[in-house]
Amino acid sequence: MGTTTRGSAVVTLPADDQILIVREFAAPAAAVYRAWTEPELVKRWWAGTMGTVTSAEIDLRVGGGWRWVMEANGGFEVAFHGEYRELVPGGRIVTTEVFEGMPDAYAVNTLDFTESDGRTTLTVLVQHQNQEHRDAHIESGMEGGMQTSLDALEDVAVSL
Repeated sequence: MGTTTRGSAVVTLPADDQILIVREFAAPAAAVYRAWTEPELVKRWWAGTMGTVTSAEIDLRVGGGWRWVMEANGGFEVAFHGEYRELVPGGRIVTTEVFEGMPDAYAVNTLDFTESDGRTTLTVLVQHQNQEHRDAHIESGMEGGMQTSLDALEDVAVSL
């Protein structure tokens, strides 16, 4: 598959209420998609180096829900949940996302998996309700944790 791409996700802010994340993986799109959508695989990567995934529930269908929970290294629980709005196997996921520590704020995430020469570019557009929620997301330290999670996602996808 080629060289892995440690810590290489690029985060930009294309609009006041958006976060755009782009990262390449040394694995085919079907493997990256599978690692994102199968509970036992999510448990292997989602916490990155930040903790341990204690639950990954996935009802992979439009209208179905998901909930991922981790025990962070500091001994506290971090949980997110949402509902699938669009699914294109191997190609796209559109889902809502709610951080349970801020239940009144939610985002809509559009994930596109684009394969070229056996490598996959994952593009994640996070559409927040407003700039305040977007800024709180950025200021949470999400980028550092996200980088380690995506590194672990790549490891899982390459292993499939």
